[in-house]
Parts: sequence; C-alpha cells; structure tokens
Amino acid sequence: MKEIKFKNIIMLTLAGLINAFGITVFLAPVKLYDSGISGTAMLLSQLTPEWLSLSVFLIILNTPLFIFGFKKQGSLFTFYSLYTVIIYSLGAWLITDVLPVDVSLASPLAGTDLLLCALFGGLISGVGSGITIRFGGAIDGIEVMSVIFSKKLGITVGTFVMIYNVLLYIICGVVMESWILPLYSIVTYAAGLKTIDFIVEGIDRSKAAMIITSKPDEISEKLMSTFECGTTKISVKGGYSNDDKTMIYFILDRFQISKMRDIVHGVDEGAYITITEVADIFKSNM
Repeated sequence: MKEIKFKNIIMLTLAGLINAFGITVFLAPVKLYDSGISGTAMLLSQLTPEWLSLSVFLIILNTPLFIFGFKKQGSLFTFYSLYTVIIYSLGAWLITDVLPVDVSLASPLAGTDLLLCALFGGLISGVGSGITIRFGGAIDGIEVMSVIFSKKLGITVGTFVMIYNVLLYIICGVVMESWILPLYSIVTYAAGLKTIDFIVEGIDRSKAAMIITSKPDEISEKLMSTFECGTTKISVKGGYSNDDKTMIYFILDRFQISKMRDIVHGVDEGAYITITEVADIFKSNM
C-alpha cells in the first residue's frame, strides 16, 4: 500500500472513464469492436442475455488474466490494472444504464457513420489505454498474456497482440455474418495503437544528436551557450582511420536540428552527425 501513489490513482480513474466513454459512445452503439479482451467482451455481450453486459464481461475476462500474471508483473501493476478495469466497467455501466444517454441504436455524437465511430472510438480508447500504461497499469488482460507467452512462442509482444486481434476480428466476421464491421474495427485498432504510442512516448518526441568530431570543446561550448542545455562527451576511435575522436551526445527538439547542424559544421566541416528519436527523458530528483 505504501507504493501506491495518489497521482496514479487519479490518472487511472480518468483513464478508465475515458476508455468507457470511447467504447460505449462510439463503438458499441454501431457494433464496432475494440481490440483485445475489450473487443472480446463486446462480442460476447452481443451474443448473450442482456444481463450479461459489457461491464460484466470486462470483469469476468480481465480479472483472472491479471491474477495469472501477478508473479510476472508484480502486485502494484496488478492492483493498478484491476482498479482501472473496475473503473472502466463502472463507467461503461453508468453510461449505458444510468445516465440519460441513448446509446442503444447509434452514437449520440457520430450517429451511424462507421468511419467516424471507428476513428474517434479508437482514438479516445487509445488515450485511456495510453494513460493507463504511462501510470503503471494495463487496461486489457491480453497485454499481460502477451508479455508472458510471447517469448515462449518466439514472437514479439506486438505480434502476439496483433495475432489475437486478427483472430478476434475473423471470429466476429464469421459469427455476425458480416465483414464490414470487423474491417472498420481494424481502423479502430490502428487509431488506438497510434494514440497509445503518442500518449506513452510523447506526441513530439525529443531528438538525440550524436556528433563525431575532432573539435569537441568548441562545439560543446557553442551548443550549450546557444541552446542553454548540457552535452555529454564520449571518447571514441575511428574504425577505419584509427584516429582518436570525441562523440558529443546532445538532446534537442526537431526545430533546433537545422541550427545545431549549422553550428557544428561551422566549427568542424568534417563532423559526422546522426539524429535519432528519444521516446522519453527521465531526470533524477536527487
């Protein structure tokens, strides 16, 4: 309990409610399917008696998967995940059964436009899933199963999730005897996946510049004075020339790349520069 952070609980509560809004307002009314266990729960809720709702299946399907992954993921992750799923389930129940919102036949905001429902449903549920991951949990049990079984099967986590979702959409198409909704659900999946990446890794990623130069002190001084941030110098040796040089590691944003290049080549025309994306930057508070 000492490890549980109040900020995380607040953000996970928000994430569960956002996910519930995206699913129940945009996807479920037009019978589009989310990915993973959420999509499975949506399909089962359509095929079973009314009292077995989406909210019920979310709890029934996700809980054993998170408990099964307890040893692999740890108690804090399991608690955060189960808490978010409960909030997600509660939010879905409130929207469909309590609040004065009619989501039985069409989306209150997008009507029966399948493309709009697929895009906005995927985007909004992706925001909820991304916030959940960023604050220490998961909103879908299939993510836990992918971590546990992907290595045993010799595939990546992403491939495991993709295979599950492809099989889910095929089953949906066969059961519902229509391929239009499963195909639009792939649009939902793609929109959600991209949104999760934005939330977890940042919409505008920072860039890392690696500069190989024989004039590191001059370049470092100009970069630090221009951009008001630090650099890191690492001694390197040329593989072909065998000359001793220095690599400068420098974090910047995309708008600074052109100016950085001019500064570096203004000091050392022969400097070698590579630019890579940085998913996130963590600074110690100590």
